[in-house]
Amino acid sequence: MAAQTIDDLPTPVLILDRAVLRRNLKRMSDRLREAGIMLRPHLKTAKSVQVGRMAVEGHDGRITVSTLAEARYFVEGGFKDILYGVGIVPAKLPAITELRRKGVNLRVVTDNIAVARAIADAASKGDTFSVFIEIDSGAGRAGLPWPELPGLLDIARVLHEAPNVELAGVMTHAGHSYHESTGDGVAKVAEQERQAIVGAAEKLRAAGIPCPIVSGGSTPTAVHSKDFSGITEMRPGVYVFNDLDQEFIGSCGAGDLALSVLASVIGHYPHRNQMLVDAGALALSKDISAQEFQPKVGYGTIAGAPSKDMAVIECSQEHGFVASAGPMPYGNMPIGTRVRILPNHACITAAAYDRYYVVDSDIDGGRTVVDVYDRINGW
Repeated sequence: MAAQTIDDLPTPVLILDRAVLRRNLKRMSDRLREAGIMLRPHLKTAKSVQVGRMAVEGHDGRITVSTLAEARYFVEGGFKDILYGVGIVPAKLPAITELRRKGVNLRVVTDNIAVARAIADAASKGDTFSVFIEIDSGAGRAGLPWPELPGLLDIARVLHEAPNVELAGVMTHAGHSYHESTGDGVAKVAEQERQAIVGAAEKLRAAGIPCPIVSGGSTPTAVHSKDFSGITEMRPGVYVFNDLDQEFIGSCGAGDLALSVLASVIGHYPHRNQMLVDAGALALSKDISAQEFQPKVGYGTIAGAPSKDMAVIECSQEHGFVASAGPMPYGNMPIGTRVRILPNHACITAAAYDRYYVVDSDIDGGRTVVDVYDRINGW
């Protein structure tokens, strides 16, 4: 049987370029290894055991997830040190215990003293926990705000003094790095990130409370940080695939986008200088993050298009409206033509799919399907 090519696939589907993926993984792995920092990749982007195994090569196998479904999936895939990086609630502690009893060091996160007490109470009945205290280093999402760090010592003492509880350390996500468009701008955020978590760790140690792990996280800060002093691990995630947002931030180059959505041209509309493709809001997502720096990217650009500004400018549920500043090349893109759409935000776009069709641009330009990787969705 002849090898399957992308022309044989139904559309829309998710395409992953293995050659680009491998380069992305190696670049980050080498950078952090040379800096003496452990890599705990955030696999909420890939949600794939195959990608996860590749991402931890040369490191100690620790990973980050963002849902309990991901945690269970990666436990089944053989991962043993997993940070569930979303604030835990007491109702989920039994699920954490169930997985920990399988010999997995599934770690949790909190910034709340009531939750810390609930963890301590569950531990008093024989359950074990490993807990990070979350610090807000400026993103304004979750965590104790730096530099005040209100309640840090109170939360830490509850956890440290509880039987069967390990206070693993402190962690943060420098999500505000996504709003910088220069390396110097991201580097300033990275230093703020470093000062916040290192400062929190020093405050704990000064009070006689151990803080073995100091964990930072975000692809831009992992790429652009000029000083990792005091940090023990980093948790970048989207670097595995990259996307238009990361390209415009400066975390990667135009050739480093491993993920695309394969779609078919389904309509020509010369009266409005547009085409339609069969990938709309559900296939691409309506994430517009990359528009912060490049408004013309719409909901994704067309890879290899005759015009660099050809993009999906609007979406309905199953339709993508493709336009360009110049005349649309209808003659070169008849109905049925396959196009690959580069996403604004790889994590959100990939969430619509249950698998990756893997190609390799180093072999044949990325036309033959060389593998299929599964992925986990849901919570």
